[in-house]
Amino acid sequence: MDTPLVTRRLSAIMVTDVVGYSRLMAADEDKTLAALNTHRQIVFDPSVTRNNGRIVKLMGDGALVEFLSVVDAVRCARDIQIGMTAKEGEAGIVLRIGINLGDVILQNDDIFGDGVNIASRLEQLSKPGGICVSSVVQENVGGRLNIAFQDGGAVSVKNIDRPLKVFHWHPEDTPRASEFFVERADPAPRDAEHAIAVLPLDNMSGDPEQEYFSDGISEDIITDLSKVSGLTVIARNSSFAYKGKSVDLRIIGRDLRVTHVLEGSVRRVGNRVRINAQLIDATTGSHIWADRFDRELTDIFAVQDEVTLEIVNALKIKLSPAERANINDTGTSNIDAHEDYMRMRGFLFFPGMNAEGWKQAVLYGERAISKDPNYADPYGMLALMHLLDYHNHWSGRTSQEAMQEADKLAAHAVEIDPDGLWSNHAYAVVARWQGKLELASKTLEKAMSKSADYSLGWFTKGELELALGRLPEAIDAIERAIRLEPSFRHQYLQFLAMAHFLKGNFETAALLLRERVLLVKDTDIGRAWLASALGHLGEIEQARTVWTEMMEINPTFAIRTRLARLTLADPSHEMMMLQGLSKAGLLEDA
Repeated sequence: MDTPLVTRRLSAIMVTDVVGYSRLMAADEDKTLAALNTHRQIVFDPSVTRNNGRIVKLMGDGALVEFLSVVDAVRCARDIQIGMTAKEGEAGIVLRIGINLGDVILQNDDIFGDGVNIASRLEQLSKPGGICVSSVVQENVGGRLNIAFQDGGAVSVKNIDRPLKVFHWHPEDTPRASEFFVERADPAPRDAEHAIAVLPLDNMSGDPEQEYFSDGISEDIITDLSKVSGLTVIARNSSFAYKGKSVDLRIIGRDLRVTHVLEGSVRRVGNRVRINAQLIDATTGSHIWADRFDRELTDIFAVQDEVTLEIVNALKIKLSPAERANINDTGTSNIDAHEDYMRMRGFLFFPGMNAEGWKQAVLYGERAISKDPNYADPYGMLALMHLLDYHNHWSGRTSQEAMQEADKLAAHAVEIDPDGLWSNHAYAVVARWQGKLELASKTLEKAMSKSADYSLGWFTKGELELALGRLPEAIDAIERAIRLEPSFRHQYLQFLAMAHFLKGNFETAALLLRERVLLVKDTDIGRAWLASALGHLGEIEQARTVWTEMMEINPTFAIRTRLARLTLADPSHEMMMLQGLSKAGLLEDA
């Protein structure tokens, strides 16, 4: 999968402003500034941080904040407004807050565009002490937060060429609004206090052929850290997007929404390995911890564990006995087998996988197994490789033969390691493509119990929940996958949009699918779902334009065949997609 250069993105935008700020400043400038600063330190900034937001800029009495999740934005705004009503002595500081979900243009640290402009207009429509949101925000949040919006109707505002359908909320509308610190019903996983990105360790061996080794150690450290429940860990593909680039670590922290970055190098000479590692505070750029590890190659597993534990200690995170045991579980003591597994693993995540790369990866996997027949991870990885062959026919076998091989390898991986991450994930994915959705779901839960931040697992969970018709769970899981793997956002958007579509959130789905089409220019299935969403919204001409583009990309496209691949458990969901096309007069072309 190629990673596009993103200069535009879909974001949740929160704009805030102090009611009557000029009047307050005229009455008592010092008292007003002191109250505003206290509010930001005690209520505003902590709420933004707790809900994974980024303060783009402060504008005197106002603020512009960006979130990648609408739920995070609304939760943050709600907590700020409830927190303010719970505080006394604020010298009359009262906020208006507006929230919109829309397309923004990213330029350096700032954001611009229609999405920001609408959020600004919504802030002006908000009641003092309340929140005003666009219809797409209200639709997206649905019942995921313990908050009920009041319909504000359609409103015409300055410099926006269409009426805005708005919704309002105020703390006084909520019976128990004063319970600021009581956790509300919210099944979505939340970020831990610390979030980290592990950059690919530089290969200092003087031999480009050793690149797999330094990459493999980086990946192993990511895998180990993702087993720590008190830490949010960005997945491999997103942190590896910075490989070979000279980027300010504070910018990486901003882009990946992390508090810390690990960087360093690996030098391998003969049977000796030297690892230099340093942990950086992504906010300030200052060093938290640094060390050098000089060991025999046979000690490489112990060194990786040591690096992981040093990071955990530096961040003052307490490990449970189970987490410590998971970190120490390498699956093999055979260095040669693990090196071949490293080589194979690199191919799986290679964006341009083709028949030649697939054959090389399978060769490395078979070599790893020959060196340690009781090493479960290569069996699980090989199962996924043969599943790729099921879809792409690289080996020349039939789909049935490829699936049989994938099933056999995945079952053997689970037999060797019944509780393993890769073994259970591989078994779950194979079961999913065999249509055994409940079995796949149960098996995946075993895999994810090993790693709270397994991004590929979260995506697979979302895909399974979507197929099973458990749409709120699907949305939560895919949003988590995007948080952990932002570089794959363009791929995950398709399934997130489908989940919203099948939930009846057609406005949200259309917005997500427009971003998908922007990021993946040749997507046919993305355009098909977008055409259907537009059909449901009554935007018939746009739906037909999108469908024409899709047929130019893939003249043989057949929507019923593509829907059959999803194995949707609820027949009405397939019908909902076809109904949107029917409303746009496109079903006869499908």
